Amino acid sequence: MTYVGRYAPSPTGELHLGNALAALCAYARARQEGGRILLRMEDIDEARTRPGAAEGILRDLRALGLHFDAGPDREDEYGPYTQTLRYDRYEAALAQLAAAGRLFACTCSRKDIQEASSAPHGPGGARYPGTCRGAGRALDTPGAALRFVVPPGDVVVEDAFAGAYVQDVSGEVGDFVVRRKDGLYAYHLAVVVDDAAMGVTEVVRGRDLLDSAPRQALLFDALGAARPGFGHIPLLVGPDGKRLEKRSGAQTLRGLLSAGASAAQLVGALGAALGLCPAGTALDVDGFVARFSPDAMRPETVALPADVFT
Repeated sequence: MTYVGRYAPSPTGELHLGNALAALCAYARARQEGGRILLRMEDIDEARTRPGAAEGILRDLRALGLHFDAGPDREDEYGPYTQTLRYDRYEAALAQLAAAGRLFACTCSRKDIQEASSAPHGPGGARYPGTCRGAGRALDTPGAALRFVVPPGDVVVEDAFAGAYVQDVSGEVGDFVVRRKDGLYAYHLAVVVDDAAMGVTEVVRGRDLLDSAPRQALLFDALGAARPGFGHIPLLVGPDGKRLEKRSGAQTLRGLLSAGASAAQLVGALGAALGLCPAGTALDVDGFVARFSPDAMRPETVALPADVFT
């Protein structure tokens, strides 16, 4: 089977170095496996999508030296590679789940769930207590979300980097949303439908999404699609130990390049954070691919060298 990987950014702002690390690792894993690497724009949350951000992401990935086998700028038979152009696929998946009796309409608010006495906190917040599961509301009830019926028992995800990850989704998360009250398709549904349709064999992404993998595994199963492998890489933190995030004002890839940093310096700094090369090494993408090792993916976090920001 041909290896197929993907990098799937959300065009809600400019890429920071943590995003660049995820892109490099997904790319390196695919190239080392002799496979294909896809670029997909996850713009399904239209309210947060910024005009021009998708184009900026494409520009910055190219500037770093990353060239994908297919994507929004290089469509093939598995596209389109932009989620807002794939709503028909998500609707078809919901119809399939509904026909199998795996969906119900839920009118609970966040406050309702938070205040429920049986709602301990797990991954993503308070566990959904099942309030509406047996209410028998029509799936097209106005203002209702659609939730996926989660079966009892542990879900085991064998992660290529983090090891076996076990989660009792029913006990820790509960029945989760696959279409929001505002009609938008939920992240978990969209990524599963897209990964299955695009033939993705392994999902390489940040460790912050590890607790999402069991929910997505359940959706792959319910839709009759093969689960991909998973590989969750360490989160990148700055020299101060704080995680890099778009909303935190972390320096962006574009900003660093515009300030005079070269792509080789930035790729080298990311390689150094993973222990793939000494700090201060200039490294192109091919050099990063050659040095990439699953063993370097085992920590939960890795830190940038201090001189990246000087």
